[in-house]
Amino acid sequence: MGYLVEVRLAMLCRAPVVFIKGDRQARATEDHCESFALLLFRCCPPDVVLFPHCVEEVSALAKVCHNHRLPIIPFGTGTGLEGGVGAVEGGVCFSLRNMDQVLDLHQEDFDVTVEPGVTRKALNAYLRDTGLWFPVDPGADASLCGMAATSASGTNAVRYGTMRENVLNLEVVLADGTIIHTAGKGRRPRKTSAGYNLTNLIVGSEGTLGIITKTTLRLYGIPEAMVSAVCSFPSVQAAVDSTVQILQAGVPIARIEFLDDVMIDACNRFSSLSYPVTPTLFLEFHGSERSLEEQVNTTEDITQSNGGSDFQWARDTETRNRLWKARHDAWYAALALRPGCKAYATDVCVPLSRLPQIIVETKEDLIENRLTGPIAGHVGDGNFHCLMVVDPSDPEEQHRVHLFTERLARRALAMDGTCTGEHGVGLGKRALLREEMGHMAIQVMQSLKDALDPKNLMNPGKILQPREL
Repeated sequence: MGYLVEVRLAMLCRAPVVFIKGDRQARATEDHCESFALLLFRCCPPDVVLFPHCVEEVSALAKVCHNHRLPIIPFGTGTGLEGGVGAVEGGVCFSLRNMDQVLDLHQEDFDVTVEPGVTRKALNAYLRDTGLWFPVDPGADASLCGMAATSASGTNAVRYGTMRENVLNLEVVLADGTIIHTAGKGRRPRKTSAGYNLTNLIVGSEGTLGIITKTTLRLYGIPEAMVSAVCSFPSVQAAVDSTVQILQAGVPIARIEFLDDVMIDACNRFSSLSYPVTPTLFLEFHGSERSLEEQVNTTEDITQSNGGSDFQWARDTETRNRLWKARHDAWYAALALRPGCKAYATDVCVPLSRLPQIIVETKEDLIENRLTGPIAGHVGDGNFHCLMVVDPSDPEEQHRVHLFTERLARRALAMDGTCTGEHGVGLGKRALLREEMGHMAIQVMQSLKDALDPKNLMNPGKILQPREL
């Protein structure tokens, strides 16, 4: 990057500017590299990191980058898992942490607008005394605009949906610095049939079409009561059959999480629990006291008919939080199975009816290839994760993990599923996306990219593969 361009960037931005020098493939900073799948994606820091304070600064800086053909990498909190914020072509990282305001809360309309530095936990802390909450929970305390960029979801998606269903409007800075509002400036209706759905075009675009600088989100009333439970099963099939039957019975269950025997054993050890080491469901019910009684009775009947054990209940807030912390700590529990190793998480999603088959085949694959990969999943959505624990000093094992993750994704595609349920495409699943979507759909995506970012500056190299010459 030329010296004059660096000076211009520094002058335009009142916030700190960090110039990172040295070998791009070797250098690393804690803030800008922690999100990478360390074993599969080499750390690629940018040449410059900018910390804008407002959308006007983002727009002005984007114009400079556009004029000088400098790649732009939007950065929130770095919790993504598919190498989505790696500066593979160098360039300028826009770190949005200083844009951290909750801007407009409309309690009576159940919506709120936030800047990209606002995280999920920070928003819910802000909402604590309003009787409202934002339920999309990917586990990590991610930036809400980053969650929109990756179309994140998580444990509550079975009842409340993913980010795609909960984003009403976005403010976006395009590659040339143009500021747009995907549903119209200030608009926040609960539904619309006006024109193309630009909001959902940007949701899931992973920074390749623009920089999200505001998002307007749906909010929900905090339930009168919540009850959590844990139930063990004799087989994967029994656990998934229970899940399907609970949903078919119309139980508005809030969370229904699956842990295989390896994962529950790891959680037992890490979180000092004593659950049976068998396929296990973690469940949570939201509603009034009367409705909870009905939900629980129906669910108990279904689980018992499938060989499930008696529920272990968590009714008070402290016990429920401890139970779900154990689930959210699954990553660290998996790591503790092999001290000194690193972890890489991959996910797929299939129709519910195919979930038992794919989990059984995946476990057989792991055993056959001598890999440690506990399984945890949002089974109400047909989505599950393999938390691969790998020796970073063993290239042969890393190669086996790479081959396994490709087999897993193609297994999901063969079962009418998707190669990524919620992690996104990033760097790691570009070829798989082409297999999933087909040539013509990818061409349409490329045309949209060319229209909004003709110089290919926005997070280049992600989602879409380089053009074939």
